[in-house]
Amino acid sequence: MSEAEKKTFTNETIGKVVLDLSKYPGEDLYSDGAVEEELLKIARDLSPVEYGKVIDERGSWPILYHFSKQRENILEWVPVKKTDKVLDLGSGCGAIAGALVKKAASVTCVDLSRMRSRINAYRHSDCENLTIKVGNFTDVEPELDRDFDLICLIGVFEYGISYVGGETPFVDFLKIIKSHLKPGGRIIIAIENKLGLKYFAGCKEDHLGTYFSGITNYVDGGHARTFSKKGLEKIFQDAGVTEYHFYYPYPDYKFMTTLYSDKRLPGKGELSNNLRNFDRDRILLFDEKNAFDGISEDGLFPIFSNSFLVVLGPDYATEYVRYSNDRAPQFQICTEILASPERIVRKRPLCEDAAEHVSAMAGACESLKERFEGGELIVNACKPAEADGLPCAEFEFAKGVTLASLLDKALDRGDEEEFKRLFKEYLRRIDYHSDAPVTDFDLVFSNILVDGDNWTLIDYEWTFGKAMETRELAFRAIYCYLLEDEKRERLPMDWVMGELKVTPEEADAYRKQEQDFQKYVEGQKLSMAKMRERIGKKIIKPWKLIESYQDAEQIFRVQIYEDHGNGYKEDQSYFVPEAFVSDRQIELELKVGGDVKTLRIDPIMDSCVVKVLEMTFNGERVPLEKKKVLLVNGRSSGGELPSIVFPTPDPNLGINLEMLSPQAENILYASLEVTRIPQNAAEDLCGALAKHLRF
Repeated sequence: MSEAEKKTFTNETIGKVVLDLSKYPGEDLYSDGAVEEELLKIARDLSPVEYGKVIDERGSWPILYHFSKQRENILEWVPVKKTDKVLDLGSGCGAIAGALVKKAASVTCVDLSRMRSRINAYRHSDCENLTIKVGNFTDVEPELDRDFDLICLIGVFEYGISYVGGETPFVDFLKIIKSHLKPGGRIIIAIENKLGLKYFAGCKEDHLGTYFSGITNYVDGGHARTFSKKGLEKIFQDAGVTEYHFYYPYPDYKFMTTLYSDKRLPGKGELSNNLRNFDRDRILLFDEKNAFDGISEDGLFPIFSNSFLVVLGPDYATEYVRYSNDRAPQFQICTEILASPERIVRKRPLCEDAAEHVSAMAGACESLKERFEGGELIVNACKPAEADGLPCAEFEFAKGVTLASLLDKALDRGDEEEFKRLFKEYLRRIDYHSDAPVTDFDLVFSNILVDGDNWTLIDYEWTFGKAMETRELAFRAIYCYLLEDEKRERLPMDWVMGELKVTPEEADAYRKQEQDFQKYVEGQKLSMAKMRERIGKKIIKPWKLIESYQDAEQIFRVQIYEDHGNGYKEDQSYFVPEAFVSDRQIELELKVGGDVKTLRIDPIMDSCVVKVLEMTFNGERVPLEKKKVLLVNGRSSGGELPSIVFPTPDPNLGINLEMLSPQAENILYASLEVTRIPQNAAEDLCGALAKHLRF
């Protein structure tokens, strides 16, 4: 396209957003096809509050990926100032931009696709601080400002080859990006880890859609590259970056629910939400939760984290973030550990609807302190505060080990007495003043920190102004504890039920109550786990395939019996190796002695239908239509090449050789098509075939 033709593209304004088309090449050089028209219609015709409903109704990966509010989690926690200038490279449909335009003075998005940029503009059409530059990065880059406070590359850095090319594309790309940063500014990169545990466990590589591509160092090429932690560090150093800080989004950066850092890494039992690939089928080679437990215990999580978020430049005070926005709006909150300068835990609402829920926590603290005063359960201190114009709750950072971890250790070493001791101690401490009109419904083991003789309740989000029975709270704690990890089923459940004096009927009622409570918390919103089910991608468990293969090896065996006049005997039988020339077809060429009266072929070891495709004896067709030639324990259709239904796991297809003029040495050739079917279906077919043959 000539320069003159390029100049014919004028800027486009959508609401308050300007699309700068001065560098647009005239066509979108990449696209996901027709689905982008659907995405545009959603962004143009619906308000952001309606996106969640559309996501739930459509069950579509592209709609979920581009419109889920959870996409913003990766940057929502970043303390962007109201005076900051932000650059968002590879902004696409604007899934991340929403987290930036709410805070920054100005946000400049750059993307190659005009269609995606229009989707971005429509969904943020009321944001006058947003500008979108459409065009190839190498064309747009020279005109970008060089004083950005923050530059974001979310799912972009891995395409460095496409952006700049050359011998060292990723180093060169980063050097170019750095040139647009003001002194003291930051670059944030979010990218998959090529050694992420999910890839070892059987997820396909996110960009290429092939198995183990990153692990095997991209030997087959491709348009994207991800890196290990050390690989990224080398790129940073080669690009002259002297300060960088790694964070670890979990399960990955796309739909992050928890952000860890080197100051706060995950502990055993925390990483249980691993089936989060929505766009492709996957293999499940092992339980990632158990693998993560061992990796976390050995301090190796930074090596095998599924994704990285790296801050290039000064670090933030944030050590840990957990999002609870997989809930009804009035309960959507964020929990953070901050060092500012002392470590604190802060809970804040993610929207105005949840402000009241967070505000109530300080009052819950005072009510619970009053109840447990004089007892042996410490209620972690909480005070009201404010963040981004909304109320929040700040808690002291308590020390200790979760009660859940202590119970796990007792189970792991088979110390049932220690488990019982801890559980009894838990019952004793939470039972204090149980008749008081205030209850923390969420007295689960992970919400209690144990430090010597100090037991501290650190989270009381679900505090209600009424009394509840201790056994009801304890049963819920046990129930949640079991749901989190199947290995915990080793606990002495009969003893627990006896200790709580809970009948089976009461247990059923408590489980139903918990299910109702979860529905209350989730509201009408589909959880991400349910959304994965709706999208419908398969999980392939190879051990099931192996078991099926081993089963098939035992089933799909051809056994030959020879009757020498004394009936069939096992010691006068043999198996024919490699009789199956395809999944369903058998070909046999058998040498038969002249003293064999009847030859029996057992085609498989299960009920089946056998179609005779061809059968010859010494080169002559076997007249299977004649009486007494074909001897079977099933129902035959008759004819020269019959089909036989065998309603038995021991199908017998016998040939009466005495009617075929045998010689001293003979050759029987048979070509059979075999279809395995359930025995009850074979019985029905036999009945139908018998009825048909009568008429």
